[in-house]
This record gives sequence, structure tokens and C-alpha cells, in this order.
Amino acid sequence: MTKYKKFMVALTMAVAMIVVAGCNRQANKVSYNISQDADNFNVVRRVAVINTLSSKVEFEVIGNISVNTSNSDKLEIIVEAEKGVYKKHLINMTQFNMYVVEDLEGADVNNFKYEVNYMPESIVPFTITNKD
Repeated sequence: MTKYKKFMVALTMAVAMIVVAGCNRQANKVSYNISQDADNFNVVRRVAVINTLSSKVEFEVIGNISVNTSNSDKLEIIVEAEKGVYKKHLINMTQFNMYVVEDLEGADVNNFKYEVNYMPESIVPFTITNKD
């Protein structure tokens, strides 16, 4: 292999690695934004809990859903039933069941979007006074 060909192979590999790394960072941002949208009840999802012994769905919920999977022993699902009405479901996870969370409609998110929210009801007013 000539020096030129070796250089071209090395250059191609370097460019490919940069492209893959860039895509991975973008995918991470988009994934985070989708999760945030879902946790704010803006993504229609389906959650199904399946019995692994019988292969039957034991529990299913569809709607604007936030899912908490931080505890391996239980699955916590919060559903926005209507504006201002929320319902919480706890599913005990065992060795004989599994769950699937499916995004049904897709999310319109931007990989550059972020948001800062101040909740006025949580801001405590204060007064500054000077001592003489």
C-alpha cells in the first residue's frame, strides 16, 4: 500500500470517528429532550407490563405518561388524565415480568432547546433593610 493510500485510509477513519462522535452527542441531547417532554406529559406513550412466563400483557396504559424506572423493584407511572388531574400507578417488578415503554406519536424536540422555569408560587418575597 502506498503512502498516499495509507494516508487516505487514516483520514477516512478519522472523519468517520468524528461523525460518529458528533451523532452520539446529538442523540444524547435529543434523548434527554424527549425524556423531558415525556416527563412534562407532552408525549403520548404506551406502557405494557408483560408476564414472561405466559407472554401475556398484564397491565397496559396509554396516554400522556411519565415513567420512573429508577427503582428496579417497582415501576412508577404517572398519567395526566385531564388537565390538572393526575393518576399514579405502581407496578411491582419481579423476575417474571418485564415492561415496555413505547412512544406512539414521536416528539417534536430540538437538540439545542433548553428551558428554565421559575415557579412564582415557590419564590418567597424578602425585604432588604440597611442598618445605621
